[in-house]
Amino acid sequence: MAETIIRFGIIGCAEIARKVSRAIALASNATVTAIGSRSLDKATRFASANNFPPDAKIYGSYEAVLDDPDVDAVYLPLPTSLHIHWAVLAAQKKKHVLLGKPVALSAVEFDTIIEACESNGVQFMDGTMWMHHPRTAKMREFLSDKQHFGQLKSVHSCFTFGADRDFLVNDIRVKPDLDAHGALGDSGWYCIRSILWAVDYELPKTVIALRGPVFNEVGVILSCGASLSWEDGKVATFHCSFLSNLTMDVTAVGTKGTLHLHDFIIPFEEKEASFSAGSELAFNELVTGWVPLPSKHTIRTDLPQEALMVREFSRLVENIKAKGLNPEKKWPTISRKTQLLLDAVKASIERGFETVEVGN
Repeated sequence: MAETIIRFGIIGCAEIARKVSRAIALASNATVTAIGSRSLDKATRFASANNFPPDAKIYGSYEAVLDDPDVDAVYLPLPTSLHIHWAVLAAQKKKHVLLGKPVALSAVEFDTIIEACESNGVQFMDGTMWMHHPRTAKMREFLSDKQHFGQLKSVHSCFTFGADRDFLVNDIRVKPDLDAHGALGDSGWYCIRSILWAVDYELPKTVIALRGPVFNEVGVILSCGASLSWEDGKVATFHCSFLSNLTMDVTAVGTKGTLHLHDFIIPFEEKEASFSAGSELAFNELVTGWVPLPSKHTIRTDLPQEALMVREFSRLVENIKAKGLNPEKKWPTISRKTQLLLDAVKASIERGFETVEVGN
């Protein structure tokens, strides 16, 4: 049976929409049907610059995309402050929702979005692309291997990049009315997600923000970190920043093995990605080296991770449209847990680095 082609509308012309529109074109079960911006001229230029299909509709408003009966699903690369309005409206219009991250300004806001999606029977997924790379599944196999990795004891995650002056002054991620979480919501979202992924989405008991966060002149976070603790003794730390060199590392340490990853969000190369794994590592007799050496594992893929994300999202939408299945709850559940921890870090900062207990 031929695949059902899911017809996407894109709401907004953010830079990340260029990458996702290419991903939609690469996915065999998706196509761009419409683009909407607050400016018709901007939408027209965006469609032309990104090689949209000639029959793609171009609208000068977001509402027009949601009102288009030919649109099955929407991608929303909007500022976080706009998510609750447009994601809820999209769900009410029966459009499946692929939403940029962070998903909301708070878990309370996100609950409103999810309630709208659930009550209207539409699929929700956030745009955390690395979750869909085949490397991610391969690394999960190692972390689940009790013989070679053992019991997880600690996770350490870092995502930083050195933003230029224009970014630090003009980007929406440094504007309190657009993306109030700043670096915590942007790069910190990925760090928190990587920690949750490593612990198989078990929420920690407590979170405490690290001292020394950096804010801009209007109070938006440019750099911060936190430590997380679980009741069974697991611990995790992360650091995120707009002010340091590009780094995206994850280290997961077990009782018998260690996993290292140096490009977890965007692989060094589009069609292959690697990680390092070592089991029962030790020093040699003269303590001049290690035995055994960690092994490098390389996973190749014909499609970039963002296209795999679109393909998986479209498959879930097809299951609903063509097979009458219910929306998959895995993805909104993971999004909500990530948002809960982001909220807890922010609360700890605001309370003078107090320990914050994580709710449900």
